[in-house]
Amino acid sequence: MLFEQRFWPGIADGSITLAFRRWRRPTVRSDGRLRSPAGELAIENVGVVDEGAITESEARRAGYASRDSLLRELNAREGALYRITFHVAGPDSRIALRERAELSDEDVAAVRSRLERMDRGGPWTLRTLKLIAERPATRAADLAAMVGSETLPFKARVRKLKSWA
Repeated sequence: MLFEQRFWPGIADGSITLAFRRWRRPTVRSDGRLRSPAGELAIENVGVVDEGAITESEARRAGYASRDSLLRELNAREGALYRITFHVAGPDSRIALRERAELSDEDVAAVRSRLERMDRGGPWTLRTLKLIAERPATRAADLAAMVGSETLPFKARVRKLKSWA
């Protein structure tokens, strides 16, 4: 579940604690966790809701100025309507890992082991990490083209690398 950048400050300060999505099937689950630019979110509840049950107050808790503006955006999409309640559980745990300057021998061994397991379908992890390190502000589509890969599979691999950190 992604949030547009305009919602990040409200999520971070706790004024946005609700989201509505139209999905064929939910992409988050109750009691799950979700990393976001605003921090790690604890998903409290995910459930199907009738459009008529959405209140003005809920629209504001979802970051919208009015119920009508929320419904206009939701009705531009297809699928069942879901209400998702959440709260910020803390900062993204990956930030603390990035800020650690030194890795122990055990940490290095664990990373190597994980990368080797991920490479079972062919050696791609180290090549991808080096490419990102050499071009940190480059779009994934451009990086994929540089290595002759289709964009979507390349992005899936990058997400895989990011998710286990």
